[in-house]
Amino acid sequence: MFLTALSVAVAAEPAHPPAQGSQAPDFSLKSSRGDEVRLSTLTGESRVVLVVLRGYPGYQCPFCNRQVQDLVKNEAEFAKAGLKVVTVYPGPAADLGQRANEFLQDKNFPAAYEMLLDPDYKFTNLYGLRWDAPKETAYPSTFVLDKNRVIVFEKVSGQHGDRTTSAEILEAAGKK
Repeated sequence: MFLTALSVAVAAEPAHPPAQGSQAPDFSLKSSRGDEVRLSTLTGESRVVLVVLRGYPGYQCPFCNRQVQDLVKNEAEFAKAGLKVVTVYPGPAADLGQRANEFLQDKNFPAAYEMLLDPDYKFTNLYGLRWDAPKETAYPSTFVLDKNRVIVFEKVSGQHGDRTTSAEILEAAGKK
């Protein structure tokens, strides 16, 4: 099991997304590279853009593809703004790493970015983002966190295509 500490925290957290102005719940997930990544460690180093994708609901989401390509294209702007980009790829534990690697295959995903795997929706449930319907995984969401994990921007979408762009993120972070 990837997340024993997170598994305990899920029961104590509310089942709704954290709001702007609140502190984002801490979590630890494995990256697509196999490293254990803790949110509080990342925010201790820089501000974080946390982007929740849909994972693999039976196909690679074209809206997720477009959003991640936009994030990749704006890598220099995020670095200049002091923002670390972290994506979360949720789904059933079986084949999750394989599906995430398929997703990243044509993206030129920057080494400075993190793709975190969310097996069996542990993080997604912790953050109240589980879209529990046929062919769904998580509500597409974006959070910008300061160095204390306080959410300075949040957008949770109930639609596939209603995604936060790099320009919106950079503007919300005050660096555009």
